[in-house]
Amino acid sequence: MEAFLVSTGIVALAEMGDKTQLLTLVLAARFRKPWAIVGGILVATLANHGLAGAVGSWVTTLLGPDVLRWVLGGSFIAMAVWMLIPDKLDEGEDEAAPRFGVFLTTVVVFFLAEMGDKTQIATVMLAAQYQAWFAVVTGTTLGMMLANAPVVWLGEAITRRVPLKVVHTVSALVFAILGALALLGWG
Repeated sequence: MEAFLVSTGIVALAEMGDKTQLLTLVLAARFRKPWAIVGGILVATLANHGLAGAVGSWVTTLLGPDVLRWVLGGSFIAMAVWMLIPDKLDEGEDEAAPRFGVFLTTVVVFFLAEMGDKTQIATVMLAAQYQAWFAVVTGTTLGMMLANAPVVWLGEAITRRVPLKVVHTVSALVFAILGALALLGWG
């Protein structure tokens, strides 16, 4: 039970203001299908955190912390640039759906965004510390859902009042700052 509760608390707190929370806001604003997005986040998190124990340890031995820092910083900056590129949906086609549907799009994008994230690394460390894979993965997944699911519904309400361009600009700025901080070795 300790592994579950500690894992839930650590990930819920670590996720506050994280890039995947920003991604959740963007998905909610763009697609306005909250249940498909929440379901996609759940499946992506289960898959990502389930694999974190096996793959995460291997990747960290393959790449040193400096290389990981540069990859993470570059990824944040690339995400900032991507946020500023308008797509058809941003130009007023609110009914447009992604090619593979909102659920599958959310699964893939969220899974990829979690790669190398602090919550994925926390999952690896917690699983190693407690040697309780199921309790840790269940706890980290619950922590992720506690931090991100409310953003889907609140984000949708906010973006009805705030233009999507403003959401993209602010998100791009946050991603750029995170990228710069990562490249500088902070956080």
